[in-house]
Amino acid sequence: MLLQQMQNKFGNQNRENGSQQKAADNAFKRNLSLLKDIEAAEKSLQTRIHPDPRPEVVSLETRYWASVEEYIPNWEQFLLGRAPYPIGVENQSETENTLQKELRQ
Repeated sequence: MLLQQMQNKFGNQNRENGSQQKAADNAFKRNLSLLKDIEAAEKSLQTRIHPDPRPEVVSLETRYWASVEEYIPNWEQFLLGRAPYPIGVENQSETENTLQKELRQ
């Protein structure tokens, strides 16, 4: 009789574990679906808030970053103290004066 009770209890536990696993699987699927819906809503809102820029803006941005990349090595060497001011000596004192004036204000 004790053996029968133990087997029944073990069977009930197995069924309970199975139903818990099934509930967990369903919750995972539901959460995944909700996450996809939220991501789609976010993308839709981003498109409304920040529409694609006009071609002129894209062109200006591309040229700006190309210019930045062109001058990075010169400025990097200057900032590391390995090269003179990259724009030119005559502009250096003018720029330093402007910076000093701005710092005083």
